[in-house]
Amino acid sequence: MKRRTFLQASAGLAAAAVAAPLFGNSGGLAVNQKNGLFKISLAQWSLHRQLRSGALKVLDFPIKTKKTFAIDAVEYVNQFFPDKARDQKFLAALKSRATDHGVKSLLIMVDAEGDLGNPGKAERLQAVENHFKWVEAANYLGCHSIRVNAGGQGSSEEVQLACTEGLRSLAEFAQDFNINIVVENHGGYSSNGIWLAQLLRNVDMPNCGSLPDFGNFGDYDRYLGVQQLMPFARGISAKSFSFDGKGNEINTDFARMLRIIRDAGYKGHIGIEYEGPGDEDRGIKATQKLLLSLSQQLKPLAV
Repeated sequence: MKRRTFLQASAGLAAAAVAAPLFGNSGGLAVNQKNGLFKISLAQWSLHRQLRSGALKVLDFPIKTKKTFAIDAVEYVNQFFPDKARDQKFLAALKSRATDHGVKSLLIMVDAEGDLGNPGKAERLQAVENHFKWVEAANYLGCHSIRVNAGGQGSSEEVQLACTEGLRSLAEFAQDFNINIVVENHGGYSSNGIWLAQLLRNVDMPNCGSLPDFGNFGDYDRYLGVQQLMPFARGISAKSFSFDGKGNEINTDFARMLRIIRDAGYKGHIGIEYEGPGDEDRGIKATQKLLLSLSQQLKPLAV
């Protein structure tokens, strides 16, 4: 997920979804999140403006997810509670609010904890250890994964080697907590599908996989990139920005992406990650409506 402002017109957004008040009725958009081939979750980043302004409290994210969108699975972002990984009172409150509203906590997206591909051994080890607390927090919340970044300075080969060591060390620690370490295409070398897929092969750990994002590939072919990362996928980020008058996302062919995901045999959650400049609730609902419509049209693979 790129943390940048995407100044692109949101034409068709109002036509694609209907605004809802905070914690309001879902408007019937999510008739049944599990009717199609995939389940739908909501990434916390989709509401980053509401969270940063204080209009939405971090602890209320699972509640809003269920009451406003009728979505029953969430993906947290540690940027919204960076100092709470070992705050048992906070974690207990977050867990109870999710559980009390029938919401499953899937993963925590972890940023700003150091480069797992730092060429310096001491710095890399520190980055690995910085992630330990998020593994423990994810386990407590009932998540299956934490999302990390494969970053570092140096040549492609140098960063890949350092990332291999960093990810393997973190995955070994996470095994004892039944947590997966998933890497997103998220800038730098990781936005190259071949590079990231090879990195995961090099790590060669059963609990180290990918979180393919529809965006974040830069000039790299996004469809090829997702296809290359699907063999390792433990989750999917359906990145959306803007929609046309027919409700289609204007940057990514969602139908094509869903075919790629289906053909890979993936049956897990697809996380809505709205990052457009428009109203966040509307953008989430527009993405949700598109995913539901396309997934219900998509035929399962022949057995």
